Amino acid sequence: VQLQASGGGWVQPGGSLRLSCEASGSIFSPNVMGWYRQAPGKQRESVAAITDCHVKMYADSVKGRFTISGDNTENTVYLQMNSLKPEDTAVYYCMMRGIQESWGQGTQVTVSS
Repeated sequence: VQLQASGGGWVQPGGSLRLSCEASGSIFSPNVMGWYRQAPGKQRESVAAITDCHVKMYADSVKGRFTISGDNTENTVYLQMNSLKPEDTAVYYCMMRGIQESWGQGTQVTVSS
């Protein structure tokens, strides 16, 4: 299974971006889909996740600003990011976990004026 993430870019503080991630390859219905991020010099951290029962979880730092959505039958997951802050700058990775765990290649999000 290969994951393809897209939608990153540069945005001013307060702006919005929408990340997308789509799986291709073997057919699989992930139990959990999520987004992680890694800023320079920092460890990768979980940003948001959604289960096959549509339970959603968010890091405290993004609650109220980011919204995760997805369809595990379509093997797609999205991250709507609003009210972006400079501290949201990072490489964002999507992840899907079922029988196996797969990661996307990462997409850069830069928030600056």
